[in-house]
Formats: sequence, C-alpha cells, structure tokens
Amino acid sequence: MTTEAQRVFCDLRAGQPRALSRAISWVENETRQAPELLEQIYAQAPHPWVIGITGAGGAGKSSLVPHIARRLADGGSRVAVLAVDPSSPLTGGALLGDRIRDNAGEQHPRVYFRSVATRGGQGGLATCVADLVRVTAAAGHDIVLIETVGAGQSELGILNVAHCVVLVNAPGLGDDVQAQKAGVMEIADLLVVNKADRPGAEDVVASLQQALLLSEARAHMREGVNELADGATYWHPPVLKTAALDGTGVEVLCGQLHAHRALLQRQGRFEELNRLHDLRRMQAYFKEVVQRRLQQRIESMALLQLLEEGLARGGGDPLGAARQLADAVLPPSHDPTDLQAPAALADAVTRSPIPPLHTQKEKETTP
Repeated sequence: MTTEAQRVFCDLRAGQPRALSRAISWVENETRQAPELLEQIYAQAPHPWVIGITGAGGAGKSSLVPHIARRLADGGSRVAVLAVDPSSPLTGGALLGDRIRDNAGEQHPRVYFRSVATRGGQGGLATCVADLVRVTAAAGHDIVLIETVGAGQSELGILNVAHCVVLVNAPGLGDDVQAQKAGVMEIADLLVVNKADRPGAEDVVASLQQALLLSEARAHMREGVNELADGATYWHPPVLKTAALDGTGVEVLCGQLHAHRALLQRQGRFEELNRLHDLRRMQAYFKEVVQRRLQQRIESMALLQLLEEGLARGGGDPLGAARQLADAVLPPSHDPTDLQAPAALADAVTRSPIPPLHTQKEKETTP
C-alpha cells in the first residue's frame, strides 16, 4: 500500500512545485510523515551544489541573492533559495514569511524561493536546513542558495551544509574587518562588497583585501585559483564588488563561484565535503533523538513533579534536583564493562576518515 510520504516523494521526483512546498513544511514542522519521506530522499536524492550567503544584517543579502539565483539559472540550472528568517516568537515560523525577494523583476521559471525559520538553530540556521537541501535536490534543483539570517560571527553553522561560503559586506556598517575577521572571514571563500555604488565602497574593498593578505603565506597570492610551483593548488578568496540595485558585478561573482566549484571537483573535495556534511547531519540528529527521548522519559517520571514542587516552595537546590533526575534516567556506573557499548557508540559517531571541517579549511588555506 502506497503511503502519503511515498506519494509526495513520487510527486517531488516528478517536479511538482506543490509537492516541494508540502515536503518542506513537513520537515520544518517535524510531522509524523517527515521521517519516512526523508529516509527515501536521503537514499535516492543527489547532493546539490550548496552556496551559503552570509554576512551582517543590512549588507543587502536579500536583494543580492535573487540576482545570483537568476544568473545561475540562466546557465540552465534549477536553483532553490532557502532564505533563513528570524522565527516568530508566537508561531515559530519565519517572521517575514515567504516574502517577495525577487524584487528586480518576475521570478525566474527555474528558481524556487522559500523562507525558513531559524527555530532556535545555531549560527543563524534552522536545524532542518541540511534536510531541506536534500528535499530540494529530490525535486530536481541542482543548486541551492542558503541565505543566513545575519547573526554575525556565530554563523559558522553554514559550514555544515555549504560547499562555498560567500561573505557579503557593505559600506557604512562600521569597521567591517574588525567585526568579521574574528570568525566569519576565515570561513569565506568569496567576499563581496555590496552597494558598491555608495561612497566608501572602495575603502571597504581595500580593507578586506589587506586583511586577507596579512598572512605571509598569502602575501603574493592573486585572487582565485593559484597554481603553485610545487604542483599544489590554492584558492585565495577574491574580493568582489556588486550593486544589488541593478545587478552590477553579479556575472563576475557567479564566474568566481563556478571557478571555486571546479577547483573543489578537481581536488576531489566536493565529494569529500558531501560525505562530511552527511556525517555532521548524522551527529546532529543523533543528539536530537537522544535529547528528545530523554526529555520524554523525564516528563513521564513522578520524580520530576516532586522535584518541581519542592523547588516551587522555595529553598530547594536546583543543581541537586538536576542530579537526582540524571541519576534516575542514566544511573552512574563504576563498572568498566558497562561503558563499553556507549564508548563504542561514541567512537562510531565521532570517528570518520574525513577530518573536521576546520581542518579542511586549514588544509585549503595552507600552501
């Protein structure tokens, strides 16, 4: 018997837009149909090319992203844009909803826009974004743009889903280099100075270029791909200017995006990142499942109500109460044999032939 999830999956593969919207809503809202649907998607859907668009609020990401999406779609690709918005404090949904972001004309027939709520996710991303990437891939989109909410230096979560990270800056936002280089600049593959038609844009470009060349190893690098004498290949992040008002500079930006992807594929790192992204999703979902099951078990215990009532009367010890709950759910064990299974599980979850993502970046940025 065909289930509802199987029917939606078949409609997804057939490219029906309503099926894609429905599938995304299922995954976002964690409905009962979502696990079965995702199981089929992860088993059959390919990995798309994922580009993360990040940067401080006010840099013009929302205006720039539609231009990038249409330019990439003009090359024959189907592009999905997942625009991560702040969560509504009342409904938990995207605060700005499915807003009209394609403000430079009619939406491209091969571009799909969807707003996604952060729902408390780390680094300005919703926890389900990795799943939504594969959902859009199942619907036939081979490129996915993820516009983050603009959480500043904490936006390192984009590394868990993207092959390429674009950092968007703009004049008039203060000391851009000092505000970004402590975290976000180190993960950027391309840097963009948007609103380049405004005064001060050239100064921002020069500041960013200088910040990138502070390392002695980078001092003589040119922007983009560098073929070194020892045969190694090095990507030096280019600093580009754009103007989202009319799309100026977007063609050059998309050319650099393609150059970066070609280098990843030539080095074998594109597939390597795909495997790493899957590993990171497994680890994150493992934690979600364990936390959810523990919470359900705790809430079903009479001990919880007794401890809460004791604290409500005043004079209680919240830390001691927490330890009592932990001991009731996960009793401490002093027998080494009891720890073998959990240790083996932890080892299986954390070990991988692929090094952590920050190591990947270090390897890429060390000639």
